[in-house]
Amino acid sequence: MDDNARQVIGGAAPSITSRIDAITLIPEEYRAITPPCPRSAKIELTARCNYGCAFCARSLKLRDHKDMAWTLFERLLPELRAAGVEEIGMFYLGESFLSPWLEDAIGYAKHECGFPYVFLTTNGSLATPERIDSCMRAGLDSLKFSYNFADIEQFRAIAGVKDGLFADMKSNILAARAVRDRVFAETGHRCGLFASYIDYDGDQGERMRDAIADIVGVVDEVYALPLYSQADLVAASERARGWTVTPGNRGRVGALREPIPCWALFTEAHITYEGKLSACCFDHDGRFHMGDLKTSGFLEAWRSAPFARLRAAHLSGDVSGTVCETCVVCATPEVSVA
Repeated sequence: MDDNARQVIGGAAPSITSRIDAITLIPEEYRAITPPCPRSAKIELTARCNYGCAFCARSLKLRDHKDMAWTLFERLLPELRAAGVEEIGMFYLGESFLSPWLEDAIGYAKHECGFPYVFLTTNGSLATPERIDSCMRAGLDSLKFSYNFADIEQFRAIAGVKDGLFADMKSNILAARAVRDRVFAETGHRCGLFASYIDYDGDQGERMRDAIADIVGVVDEVYALPLYSQADLVAASERARGWTVTPGNRGRVGALREPIPCWALFTEAHITYEGKLSACCFDHDGRFHMGDLKTSGFLEAWRSAPFARLRAAHLSGDVSGTVCETCVVCATPEVSVA
């Protein structure tokens, strides 16, 4: 796997890793306590998920797992676009294919609000060819599969759900390229297809070799992600499995960023199903809420006093005493918060 570095397969679609790297590398003008509007945002259509993965703190049930109201979504999207958001993700901490109006959300974002780039990450088990087809026809620009299991044994040990969902995931991924090609031929709209996997330990890249070989010719690019502690909520259980945990959210393998300052505070917005603006990619318990978009504007919350204070700590290189402290030091004790 060449040290888990990305593989570009086919080469026709724009690189997803170049987009990821552009978000995780904080430009100088964004290194401010009240930075410009982020280019990217993720919005949680649903907090529900049909998996119970051991690496995901969602299974701890630290908050309600409900759906966003369409009325809230419909109000937020034009505001985000008008503020300057260009890339909109139709997911946050849940599995968006559980939302019955996913396709409507994509179409609204793309055609009514004019977002140049609409993207989605899924575990794949519910992404049937029929639904992939409708999402692409609605205007989806990027579909990424979280392909985190080398085989059924690993799936059984980690996902916490019925074995049949592994077969569903694989068959849906394998069918996606034919769907993409058909939609492109009929509409001229081409959606990128991608996959990522979690590098649980030093052996996972080799373990994934055959699994990735199965989808060569289907997806345009495959890349690895480090194992995150998800704000220190699952670090202890991950270490108990013998996994290697990385501090903070450092981006992808091959282009890891320093844990401080964390890019998630500066270059991408994260909006929960109930309309809270979060400072963290892994806000499973609400401690990272920086504003309520039901009662304040997006840019007002993006530049709120709590957000500014947290960013100031990151920019100083010392997050001790903040909500980010345990996330940064949990995985490797030698990493200092000062």
